[in-house]
Amino acid sequence: MKKYYIILTALLGLAGFAQAQRLPLDSVIARVSTNPALQAYDAKASAQNAYATGARSLDAPKISAGQYQVPYQLNPSGGSFMVQAEQMFTNPAKLKAKEDYMKGQSQVTAADQGYLKNQLISQAKQYYFERVVLEKKLALLQHTKELLDYMLKDANIRLTYGKEKLPNIYKAKAELFQLDNTREQLTNDISQKNIILNTLMNRDKQAIFSVDTNIVLKDYETTITDTARLATGRSDIKGINRNIDLQQLSAKMEYAKRKPDFGIQAAHMQSYGGYANQYILMGTVTIPIVPWAAKEYKANLKGIRYEVEELQQKKLDILNQAQGQLAALRTDMGSKKRQLKNYEKNIIPALQNSYKTALLAYDQNTGDLPSVLDGIKSLQTVRMEALDRLQELLTLQVAYEREYESN
Repeated sequence: MKKYYIILTALLGLAGFAQAQRLPLDSVIARVSTNPALQAYDAKASAQNAYATGARSLDAPKISAGQYQVPYQLNPSGGSFMVQAEQMFTNPAKLKAKEDYMKGQSQVTAADQGYLKNQLISQAKQYYFERVVLEKKLALLQHTKELLDYMLKDANIRLTYGKEKLPNIYKAKAELFQLDNTREQLTNDISQKNIILNTLMNRDKQAIFSVDTNIVLKDYETTITDTARLATGRSDIKGINRNIDLQQLSAKMEYAKRKPDFGIQAAHMQSYGGYANQYILMGTVTIPIVPWAAKEYKANLKGIRYEVEELQQKKLDILNQAQGQLAALRTDMGSKKRQLKNYEKNIIPALQNSYKTALLAYDQNTGDLPSVLDGIKSLQTVRMEALDRLQELLTLQVAYEREYESN
C-alpha cells in the first residue's frame, strides 16, 4: 500500500503541474522585470534625479542687527543701531556643473540596473531549462516504469508455469521500488525550481505552473565574436562608460571652481544723538585662482584623470576576458553537441538493440529476466546521461547569452 501511495502522490503532483498555468520562457523573462531588486534601482535613480533639482540653489542670505560702535561709557551721542543683510551668489557655471554631475549619477544607476537585470534573466533561463530537463527525465522514468510493469506481469505469469525464478521477480520489484525514489527526487527538484522561478518573477512562491518542454538549441559554436557589439551591448561596459562620463562631469565641476563667486552686503545705521544716519553697500568677489586656493581643485583634476584611465583599462580587461570566455564556451558547446549526437546516433540505438535482443531471447525462452532488466536499466542510464549532456549544453548556452547579453 505504501508503494501505491507514493506512486499516487507522484501522479497527482504531475497532474497538478500539467493542469497549471503554462508559462513559456519569454513570459518568465518578461516577469523578471517586476523583481524588487530591479525596482529598487528605479527608486534610487528617481531619488538621484530629485536631488539634482536642488543643485542650483544658492546659499541662504544672512541678516544681522544690533548695536554698532557704541562706547562702553554712557554717552547718548555715541554709536548707532545697525541692520545688515548679506547674500552670496555662486557662479552659475558652478551650479550647472554640479547639476549635470548629479544628473549623471542616475545614468550610472540605470546601467547598474541593466547589469543586474541581465544576471536575473540568466538565472531565470538556467532554472527554467533545468526544470525542462527534469520534466524530460520524469517522462523517461514513466516510460521505464511501464516497461518494468510489463516485464513483472509477464514474469509472474511465467512463474505460475515454473518458467521463471522467484529471485528474478524480486529483482524486478526492487527496480520498480528504486524508480519510486528517483521519481520522488525529480519531483522535489521540480518543486524547488518552481519556487526559485516564482521568486525571480516576484510571484506567490507556491504558485504552480507548467513549462514549455520544446527546447531550441542555438548554433553559437559556429559564430564569430562581434567585438563592436560586445563593446556596446554589455551592461557592465555601459556601466563603465557611464562612470567615465560621470568622472568627466566631475572634472567639469572641479574646473568650474576656478570661476569666482559674487556677493553683496548692505547695512543701515541709525545713529544716536542726532548724528546723520549712515549706510554700507559693498560687493564681494572671490579669487579662487590664487595658489593656496587653487591647489585643491588642481589635485582633484589630476586624480580624476587617473580614475578615467583606470576605468578605460578595466573596460579593456572586461572585453578581453569576455572574448576569451565566449571562445571557450563555443568550443565546449561544440563538444557537447557532438556527444549528444553520439548518444542519439550510436549509443542509445546500440543499447536499444541489446534490450530488444534480450527481450526476444526471453520471449523465446532462450534468455533470462535479469538480462532484460539489465538492458532496461542500461538504456535508462544512457538516456539520463544524454539528458545530463543536454542540461550542460543549455547551461553553456545561457552562459554565452549572459556574456553577449543577447536576451
